[in-house]
Amino acid sequence: MPVCEGCRKTKLKVGVTMDREFVERRDGSFYFMGSRVPLAHLVREFQQGESPEAIRSHYSTLSLEQVYGAITFYLGHKNEVESDIAEREREEDEVTKTHPTPPDLKEKFERMRQQMPARRD
Repeated sequence: MPVCEGCRKTKLKVGVTMDREFVERRDGSFYFMGSRVPLAHLVREFQQGESPEAIRSHYSTLSLEQVYGAITFYLGHKNEVESDIAEREREEDEVTKTHPTPPDLKEKFERMRQQMPARRD
């Protein structure tokens, strides 16, 4: 039976762990290793049904391998990751409550939004 050239080089045995890490904990949150992209962004898109390929297209600095690796990490550490995301959201809500956006800045953003051409998806 013919074996693909790449398959010979990457034959894995049961129980062998991945030799690359795709996610790291930094500043109390999970991020893609060596990147500023938070894992929470990938998780949100993954939960909304986005494919790994679609997620990859949104982040030019990430490889498809990194996206699949991060999804694998998320699925293996789901409770920990979701708990971390919930904590970050609580912190963001608290900051928003204690430091509201000034009304004049909101107006400026709204004017800018209205001046921007419509986005095509």
